[in-house]
Order: sequence, then C-alpha cells, then structure tokens
Amino acid sequence: MRPSISKGATALALTATIVTGCSASPGHRAATSSGARSASSTTAPSTTAPASITTTTVPPTTTTTYPYLEEGSSGAAVLALQQRLTSLGYWLGTPNGVFADSTQQAVYAYQKAAGIPRDGIVGPVTEAALAKGIVPQPRSTAGYVIDVDLQDDLLMFVTNGKVDYVLNTSTGGGYTYTDGGVTAVAYTPQGQFQIYRQVDGMVVDSLGELWRPKFFSGGFAIHGDSYVPPYPASHGCVRVSNEAIDWIWADNLAPVGTAVWVY
Repeated sequence: MRPSISKGATALALTATIVTGCSASPGHRAATSSGARSASSTTAPSTTAPASITTTTVPPTTTTTYPYLEEGSSGAAVLALQQRLTSLGYWLGTPNGVFADSTQQAVYAYQKAAGIPRDGIVGPVTEAALAKGIVPQPRSTAGYVIDVDLQDDLLMFVTNGKVDYVLNTSTGGGYTYTDGGVTAVAYTPQGQFQIYRQVDGMVVDSLGELWRPKFFSGGFAIHGDSYVPPYPASHGCVRVSNEAIDWIWADNLAPVGTAVWVY
C-alpha cells in the first residue's frame, strides 16, 4: 500500500540555505563526460524514439478510426482517443472530448512508447500505433516505484512491475550552461533514489521555476512546468506538466519516501 502522507504536514517552506530545484550548485551539476548526455542529443528535437524500447501491447476491444486530431480539436473522436489512452495508463485527466495540453502530453508519451515521431498529433501513423495498445515496460519489478526512463523520456508509476500510469517528461538536455560563474552540463543523475523532500508551491532559483517539486537527489526534482516538450530540455530535473504534478499531489502518488529509479 502506498504511504498516506498529509500534504500539509509534508510541505516545507523554502529557505535560502537549501539548494533548490535545478540550481547550478557545483556539487550537483558539474557533470563528467560519463554522467552527462551529449549536447547533440538535444538538437531539436529529432522526435523519433529509439527503436530499442521494450513494450507490451493491449489490443482495443473495438476498432476506432480517429480523424486528424491535434491540440484545439474537440468532439466525439477526441473523447474516443482520450478513453483509449486512459485505458492504457497514459494520464490526461478526465476524458472530456477537448484536445488540450494534457491530451497532447499523453499523445507525446504514447508516441515515445511506440517509437514513432513525437509531434503530439494523431494522424494515420499514430492511429495505427494506437490500435496496437503499446505500454512501456519498466525496469522495476517489485514494490511501488516511480520509473524514469531517460532513453525514451517517460515517467511511469509502477506497482510490482505493472505500469499504473505513464507521463511524458523532459529531462536533462545534455547542453552546457553557466550559472553563477559555474559551467556545467545539463544531465539527470541515474540511480535508485527516494523522494526526500517536497514543496507544495513554487520554487524559484537562478535557473527558473519549479512548480510543486518532489526532490529525489540533491537539487534534482520531479516538478511541474508550463513547457514539457517531447525531448530532453531541462537543466537536469524531471519535468512533467503543471496539470500532472497537481494530480500527483492530489492523489498522493509521490509522498516522501517513494522510490525513484532513474535509468
């Protein structure tokens, strides 16, 4: 059973003495060549996922034909799309027939898992992939774990090896940047961690804003952001949409102590 933790009891006040979010503290950000993505990995965004992704498939119970759908579309076809994605675990909130940001994020995540171009648009290629019912395979096999797959930039909530939910994420972009006189490489640390601190609000540092962050290693956190592209672009944190982090808080999906595997 997931730990039940009161949000009010765990929300911590931001203090100037704590390294925040995606800050450029030398102890957290000065990457070695073995720990960083290459800068070329961020050149915008070749949006094709690696062919090596491991998945399972869940065929639909009925056949649905989707017209060309994108952000701003609405109607019965969008509702059918949302219901299909939701049934496979790609979180987008409550299906409502409106193709807004959360639906686009779910389409990004599905396209990543399917190894097809990540454009957030449902056309013939994505429609064919949806018919296959593709679900990514996590690395964790026991317990409740948040898996962060850096190769495909997917975040998964996993219980005993079964994927409960999948989110699009944007992790360390591999580029070089300078902050406070320190030059570092934007990378996301790999390993097995735990959520050790969370802030129920906005954290602002020299590198930007982190909405409702869940810190898992030093200044690195899973946090909400208004910009979560389908490719690595952060300074090292694990970005999800603001809507997704609000849902994570509301459903207590990542309390302090939750295991986080980054690989």
